[in-house]
Amino acid sequence: MFTTEELQAIDRKYFTVIVADAYDVTLISNNTKHVWYIHNVELKDRNVCLVYHKHKINHPYHSHSRCGTLRRAIRDIKSHDQFQLNGRKPVYKH
Repeated sequence: MFTTEELQAIDRKYFTVIVADAYDVTLISNNTKHVWYIHNVELKDRNVCLVYHKHKINHPYHSHSRCGTLRRAIRDIKSHDQFQLNGRKPVYKH
């Protein structure tokens, strides 16, 4: 479960927050306009954040990563944004 402190720590200048509750966070990066969905799964011995991503609002999500904390997931998203903004070549699917 995401804590109130974790949810309040989301950088609202960097992201537009669509949803932020105990188990789900949906964000739009203000830099890339990519949409991110982070789902908190509570396991017996630990929590896992499943991170899903889509390039445009009308595209389907695809799995991006798994992280141990919301903070780590957000750091991963910002790292991905840097990769995108530093000249990633487009990938075209047939």
